[in-house]
Amino acid sequence: MSEAGAALPAVAIVGRPNVGKSTLFNRIIGRRQALVDDEPGVTRDRLLAHAEWAGREFTVIDTGGFEVESEAELQRRVREQSLRAVAEARVVVFVVDGRAGVSPADVEVARLLAESGKPVVCVVNKIDGPKQAELAFEFFRLGLGDPQPVSAEHGRGIDELLDTIVEHLPAVAAVEERPVLRIALVGRPNVGKSSILNRLVGEERALVDSAAGTTRDPIDTLLRVNGEKILLVDTAGIRRRSRIALRLEKATVAAALRSLDRADVALLVVDAGEGITEQDARLARLVWERGRGLVLVANKWDTAPPRARDPRTFVAEARRLYPHLEHVPAVVVSALRGEHLEELLPAARRVGEAHRLRLPTHRLNEVLGEAAAAVEPPIHQGKRARFYYVTALGHAPPTIALFVNHPDHVTTAYLRYLEHRLRAAFPLEGTPLRLVLRARPRTGVGSRSAASGKRSPTPRTEGRKRKADRRSS
Repeated sequence: MSEAGAALPAVAIVGRPNVGKSTLFNRIIGRRQALVDDEPGVTRDRLLAHAEWAGREFTVIDTGGFEVESEAELQRRVREQSLRAVAEARVVVFVVDGRAGVSPADVEVARLLAESGKPVVCVVNKIDGPKQAELAFEFFRLGLGDPQPVSAEHGRGIDELLDTIVEHLPAVAAVEERPVLRIALVGRPNVGKSSILNRLVGEERALVDSAAGTTRDPIDTLLRVNGEKILLVDTAGIRRRSRIALRLEKATVAAALRSLDRADVALLVVDAGEGITEQDARLARLVWERGRGLVLVANKWDTAPPRARDPRTFVAEARRLYPHLEHVPAVVVSALRGEHLEELLPAARRVGEAHRLRLPTHRLNEVLGEAAAAVEPPIHQGKRARFYYVTALGHAPPTIALFVNHPDHVTTAYLRYLEHRLRAAFPLEGTPLRLVLRARPRTGVGSRSAASGKRSPTPRTEGRKRKADRRSS
C-alpha cells in the first residue's frame, strides 16, 4: 500500500558518538536541521535531507553514534538504525575525531563498513587549521583509503569532501519528485507519535521507548501512497514552556516547531487514556495560529476508560471543552494494536486539500451577501458596518479580505458568524480560515455592496445627480 524511500542516491554519515556527524550533516545540507550538542548521543534516529553539489543531487542520512560494544537496548537499536542507513546508501561517510586519534572502536566500525562493499570515505573531523592536518595521517591505519581532513564546525575541507562524495554517485541523479503533502506528527512526549510513524512506514523508522523524550531530532520519511509521495515528519514531544529546563530539550522543542512550519498538515497525537489536556489544547491552538491544517489523533484508544470508548462522545466532549477544535476532524487509533491507522492518511489528505483550497471570488461575495442579509452587521456608535465586497488573498491557509466602510465597527462575534457561514459553504474541514478586514478605497470605480447587492455611487455620479436635480427644479 505504501512504500518508504527516496529516488535520489543516498549518502550515509556514520561514526562513534560525538565525533561531529550532525555538524557535518548540517554543513552539507546548508542549514541547521540536526541537533548539535556537546552531550554525546544527541542524534538517535536516521535523519534525511536533500543536498546538491556540482549539479548533482543526493539525500544525506545522519545517524546516531555507532557504539560497537554496547549491549544496552537503546544503543543496540541506534546501531541497527545506522547499519540500515549503510545498507540504503550509495556512499558511506565515516567520521572520526582527529584530535582523539584512532580508537579500537574506530577500527571495528571501519571493518564493518569495509565488509558492506559500499564506497567509504574516511573523514577526519576537528582539523581546524593547517597545523593539525598531520593528525589525519594516523587514520591510514583504518584501510579506507586517503583520510579527508575537515572541520565541520568551520567549513574547512568541505568542498574537497563533497567533490570526493559525488565521484561515487551515479552519473545522472534521478529528478526528485516533490511530496504532494507534508505531514508533521506533533504532541506531548510519550503519546505514541513514533509508534504511529513506524506503523505507517511498516518498519522501525523511529526509535520507540517507554521513556519519554526518545525522539529528539525531527525525522523526515517519504511514503509512496497510490503513486504519490507523502512526507511524514516525526517530532520531539513538546512540553509546557515552564517545564522546559534543559538546554538540549529547549533546542529539541525549537526544532519541532520549525518542522511544523515546513508541514501542510499536523497530526496532533493525544493520549486517549489521559483524555485531552490543557497542553494538547495549547498545541492545537499553536498549529492553528501558524496556519497549518490539523487532524486530532486519539492514540492508545485501547487504554481509554470504558465510559469514554464511544468516539463520538470523546470528540463531542473535546469540542465542548475546547471550542477551537470544532472544525478539526478526529481519528481514534491504537498504534500498539494497529487499529484504525488506515484512516489517518485519508483524513490528512482531506485537510490538505482544504488547506490549499482557492476560494472563488464570485461565490465568496454570494455567501457574504446572504450572510449579511440574514444577520445585519453590527451598529457601533450609531453607524452600521457595511460590507462592499470580498476577495481571496491566498491559500494554505485560505485567506480572504473583506472590504468594509468601518473595519473597527466589526465585532469579533460577527466575524465568527461570517466564518461559520463560509465554512458551511466551502469544504474547509481542519484548516484555519483567515479573515482580513480592509477599509474600502475612497476613490475609484464604485463597487457593489456584498450586503445589499447594490452598486455604491462614486463621487462623479453623485455630482451628476445633483446637477440634474437643479435643472429639474
